[in-house]
Amino acid sequence: MFNSQLTVFVCVADCGSFNKAAEKLYISPPSVMKQINALEKHLDLKLLDRTNQGIHLTAAGQVIYRHAKYLFDYSAKAIEEARREAAQQETIFRIGSSLLNPCKPFMDLWYRINDRFPGYRLNIIPFEDDHTGIVTEIAALGKKFDFLIGVCDSFIWQEYCHFLPLGTYQHCIAVPREHPLAKKERLTIEDLYGETLMMVKQGDSTSVDGIRAEISRYPQITIEDTPQFYDIEVFNRCVQKQHLMVTIECWHDVHPALVTIPVDWDHPIPYGLLYPLEPSEEIQNVLRTIKGDC
Repeated sequence: MFNSQLTVFVCVADCGSFNKAAEKLYISPPSVMKQINALEKHLDLKLLDRTNQGIHLTAAGQVIYRHAKYLFDYSAKAIEEARREAAQQETIFRIGSSLLNPCKPFMDLWYRINDRFPGYRLNIIPFEDDHTGIVTEIAALGKKFDFLIGVCDSFIWQEYCHFLPLGTYQHCIAVPREHPLAKKERLTIEDLYGETLMMVKQGDSTSVDGIRAEISRYPQITIEDTPQFYDIEVFNRCVQKQHLMVTIECWHDVHPALVTIPVDWDHPIPYGLLYPLEPSEEIQNVLRTIKGDC
């Protein structure tokens, strides 16, 4: 934080002797004298008077001594402040949030347990629900995020994270507001006859595959595959084509041109916390507390 020669200079002034300063600093007396000479040459000032009675500060030396002590004190405070800030950074939990995976459920959970984590803070990290890049975001757990929260029964996702289930959401149908079915409060399978139903491709979601198996028994309903993971463009296409789409109840506000209607079926999907494959001790503490609280 400062010129190391100042440390030697102040030590010599405090000890009144090159030899005593050398002992205190664990270096040789010639090394002490060399550093003092170098400091005086650098400053172009005589700082010490060498006499038979010992070492004494010159008038210039007294000024440098006084300001050096101030620098030492200021430096110590700066380092302490930096360490406090670093400690705070180590106790920040980074929570991912997106349109389809908002962080509010985590926030509600956090404020039930945060009194057991004094000094810990949350930092919300936004990300995009892009069906081509969502796996990269999931893989960033432990680097970019500490926690994500959302629905998850994707085999692909769970290759890149651990999942702590907290509950379930029910699958529903998203219906464009101009569609005749939009006025219904609840749908039956028969209501879907003659319609095209959009849903994710088969093979990555047990719950959606269950819906596909049920719908496939009815040739009157056409199934249209969407990308493996939804993003806002899938919702836009549902509106533009005036098709129906498999959705979940918590996405009822994602697109204002769609209404979310429950169906006479039972196809829940788990939601919960996604966290790194190698969680830190702080993350594990949060998980243990949540498990105990829930």
